[in-house]
Amino acid sequence: MSIHKLKDPDAVKLALDEFVQLGRTAFLEKYGFGRAREYMLRDSLTGNLYDSKAIVGAAYGYAFPDEGPLSADVFSGGEATVERVLTDLGFEVVRVGQEWSRAEVEATVRDYLQMLSFESQHLPYSKSEHNARLRSLLKIRSKGAVELKHQNISAVLHQLGLPYIQGYKPRTNLQELLRRVVIEFISSNDGPMSTVLDNLESTTDPGEQLFTGVLVAPPVVEVLQPTPRNARLPRKYDYAARDERNRKLGHSGEAWVVGFEQNRLENEQRPDLATKIDWLSERLGDGTGYDILSFESSELARFIEVKTTNGGSLTPFVVSRNEKDFSDETGDAFCLYRVFHFASSPKLFILRGGLSSNLLLEPMDYRARLKAIRS
Repeated sequence: MSIHKLKDPDAVKLALDEFVQLGRTAFLEKYGFGRAREYMLRDSLTGNLYDSKAIVGAAYGYAFPDEGPLSADVFSGGEATVERVLTDLGFEVVRVGQEWSRAEVEATVRDYLQMLSFESQHLPYSKSEHNARLRSLLKIRSKGAVELKHQNISAVLHQLGLPYIQGYKPRTNLQELLRRVVIEFISSNDGPMSTVLDNLESTTDPGEQLFTGVLVAPPVVEVLQPTPRNARLPRKYDYAARDERNRKLGHSGEAWVVGFEQNRLENEQRPDLATKIDWLSERLGDGTGYDILSFESSELARFIEVKTTNGGSLTPFVVSRNEKDFSDETGDAFCLYRVFHFASSPKLFILRGGLSSNLLLEPMDYRARLKAIRS
């Protein structure tokens, strides 16, 4: 029994079909192989990667059914054996497990920012198609590896307080080169990120006025690596500050929350309290430390501060000193309503109690005046 007897490419194709049908885990368990650490067979049409040694072992069984498939301990999966056999049969074998190069990282960042631009404009796009097209360039990267890199890019953008693709939840165990490339792209290419931010700011009306299913649990936040000191971006990229300055968006978000509260109290059989809701920021302006006075069904006051964004649930936001102090004074009666995805499909989570206990607060500005000169 020798893998060099394997001369039939159709036997390899049958093994590949079985791999796809069973899935990687089941296929490897069936034939008794571990996951490939270095050499993978690559489908030139789809870019999918397959464990080369396991494929050869299974293909041998298809080619020689009387002998059966080869077990993992019969042959090695290195360059001189499996790679040579598969290459001679017309298949492509690539070496994986290498650190991502700058060219690979740059291509992935470009692809990600293109998808982010589409998303900010509410334009349809296919993540799987982007993944496949990117893998046709990267050659040795699997679908899962590309997805993880996209999640890593989300983590960098989140650390910088910038919007990211909602389908790629931030994953922070990332390559330092990736962090540098993302920062370089944003700092040196003024167009893409500014366009994304402008697109997200452009729509200030809610995607819908229905309130069914809009209340969700607060997101679970992964521990972030410290942002490098040299990662300070121009002020125009401060998405939280942009949201705060966008008065029309803030006003629309507050109006939407008033409707949500009226609907909530009516569902709790307290239509009498729904009529007593007071939109203070509309009536008196900012400065009271909260936006809306609403009620619990027990008639206790609920002081609501609304923060609205067209970005995702983890988008940073600006909190004033007055809001912080008021929340600390009122305790559990204070509720921060974080409204997100406002322009597309509004969602809401609620943080109850003092802002200091719920949020990581970072100083942004200082009030400055000249120092007195001592004589």
